[in-house]
Amino acid sequence: FEGMVAPQNVALSMFPMGPTLTTEFPEIKNFTRINDFQKVPLTYSDKKVFIPQMFWADSTFLQIFDYKLLKGDRNKVLEKPGSVVLTEESAAKIFGTQEPIGKTVMFYGQDTLAFMVTGILQNTPKNSHLQFDGLFSFNTIDNSGNMNNWGGNWVITYLELQKGADIAALEKKFPAYLKRHMSDDNWKNYTLFLQSLKDVHAKSVNITHDYLNYQKFDSNYTYVFSVIALIVLVIACINFMNLSTARSAGRAREVGVRKSIGAGRIQLALQFVGESVLLALIALLLAIILVKLLLPYVSGLSKRDIGFPLFTDPTLLLIILSGTVLVGVFSGLYPAAYLSSFEPTRVLKGSPQTGRNRSLFRNVLVVGQFSAAIFLIIATVFAVRQLRFMQSKDPGFNKEQVMIIPLDPREYKAYNALKQELLSNSLVTAVTAAQQRLGNNLHQTAVRFKGDDGPERSLTASQIIVDPDFLTLYKIPVIAGRNFLKDENNAQSYIINETLAKELLKDKPGAPIQSLIGKRFGFTWGDSASVIVGIAKNFNFNSLHHKIETLCIVAQKEWGFDELSVRINGGKAKEAIAHVQSVWNGMFPDDPLEYIFLDEHFATLYEADMQVSEIVGALATLAIIISCLGLFGLASYSAERRIKEIGIRKVLGATVQNMVSMLSKDFVKLVLIANLIAWPIAWFALDRWLTDFAYRVNINWWIFGLAGLSALLIALATVSFQAIKAALANPVKSLRTE
Repeated sequence: FEGMVAPQNVALSMFPMGPTLTTEFPEIKNFTRINDFQKVPLTYSDKKVFIPQMFWADSTFLQIFDYKLLKGDRNKVLEKPGSVVLTEESAAKIFGTQEPIGKTVMFYGQDTLAFMVTGILQNTPKNSHLQFDGLFSFNTIDNSGNMNNWGGNWVITYLELQKGADIAALEKKFPAYLKRHMSDDNWKNYTLFLQSLKDVHAKSVNITHDYLNYQKFDSNYTYVFSVIALIVLVIACINFMNLSTARSAGRAREVGVRKSIGAGRIQLALQFVGESVLLALIALLLAIILVKLLLPYVSGLSKRDIGFPLFTDPTLLLIILSGTVLVGVFSGLYPAAYLSSFEPTRVLKGSPQTGRNRSLFRNVLVVGQFSAAIFLIIATVFAVRQLRFMQSKDPGFNKEQVMIIPLDPREYKAYNALKQELLSNSLVTAVTAAQQRLGNNLHQTAVRFKGDDGPERSLTASQIIVDPDFLTLYKIPVIAGRNFLKDENNAQSYIINETLAKELLKDKPGAPIQSLIGKRFGFTWGDSASVIVGIAKNFNFNSLHHKIETLCIVAQKEWGFDELSVRINGGKAKEAIAHVQSVWNGMFPDDPLEYIFLDEHFATLYEADMQVSEIVGALATLAIIISCLGLFGLASYSAERRIKEIGIRKVLGATVQNMVSMLSKDFVKLVLIANLIAWPIAWFALDRWLTDFAYRVNINWWIFGLAGLSALLIALATVSFQAIKAALANPVKSLRTE
């Protein structure tokens, strides 16, 4: 649409699309549509049960999806109007141990809406992107009007394509399809696209109104974690190479003896690689124990039930064993090649090949692992800073101490009485309601605007239907015009945000936003006499991942509200919640009170960012620890190799400080070089990552310096421990002859 600040990819589609697409395109084999219904009140006999999540679904739903049907014919259970398929858990809630098939359930308070149980499903598995407790037949709802509703996006449509169908070619036909069915030029405002079902869960981060996509996740983060884990693994392998080659003198005589009695280089290399693989297999056993111990923590952090079916999944077991052997071979290959190259005549005379080239290679490996560790430190710091920035930034409205209570169609009809009862106690300071919740992707709609001159403009804006007290409760300032009047519920008065005001005035640069007050504005299908009465200051009605888009707000109680907002006295929260509970129980004795605080809801918007920062932080810590272990071993070897030199220097008057400086300076140089390598790589990666956020922290150089200094101090402390130990040793012991 003209005026749309940023086009949205939405998971919703129009009701007629499923059947018309299937009829007109031979590439499409079948379709099914769903729409959700939450907190469903069902009755059986004198028993009333609330079912958390039901779907309206076409009869083809179980032909396309393979959810396990325990009872009933999957091709017929949703065929007739008034049919319902329940999960095992839902059926047990309603019928107990009775046989559910053939029994009838009613909607509470709507005796004319009855459903016969035609099938029983196995409970929906947790790894399904669709989570539901039952299915209502979609044809129960009168479809005659819906089939002519081109423009209303309110269902999710799944298409089953013919085998080998060309998806790109099919998408190119969609503009002509829309033109055939949509009036005027409205078809130009839409673009249809297809998404593979296998991509729905992990590749829908740029798709909004995707509320039924259970625990969807950005697959890019999975790749990031995999890369970081690989970096940590490589660091460990580097340590093994470093320490193996550094300790080569200890096995030089063994190599010399074996070669002198006929062992070939390949035999020796295989022996050393075999030892490395054996160590890797022992490490695997320890790793399995650690995974078992830490898996509950990881499951809690990710909010997912993560299993470890190592011994029940042969494929997984084979992959892990193969990976372990590969790590062992990779780690042992260079040490094996190096150790097996010793010449027996030289090593048996006490002159192993431990020259400068080997030290140079070890230094390169040390620089590599500390570069990776410093990169992870910087990444962790910025991930935490970005998360805190989003959590603490003022969104432009007050979200503290606001209870959000979902309303079903029966409950919102009693909204006025409920509001008055809640406000009867000073513990409740304000009450309002809306069709959508702040922090979610608000629905977009077509609107029209008519200024003083020029033609009427059509554009798109996010919209929210509210109670007149909405802006007052959320303390959203009106910077021009007025707020809604107390009893304004006529859909003739609109309040728009600054972003939409600027869009409407884009052809009149310099015109004050006050000039929009009183101008004709409204939904394209609404009252042509409706006008703009106020302009609200911009506020972030979505998470800070997104910029503030165009928004219009209208007060209209008759269209219904989905949620109640109650601002309570924060100093007496317990008493206030008790009052809300009492009022609710008095008005709806059979309905359980469900609520969430709005600040808790906003915290969930940044849950993935929090998980990323914690996981990256844990991996960064692990990388530093492993790097320091390797550095500790090299420092120990260096001190041991120079033990006589240290003794002589001490006898000649060198201080402990001199000794520590001598043993530490080479390692300090390596860490400084690692900083110079890690900084530009981290800068590039962070700049790319932060582009995903509309509001982002600045990339400050001092954080890079702080991360580098931290790594330097950690390395220095690691090396100094061994250096001080060597410097304090009795020189008499180190200088005595064997």
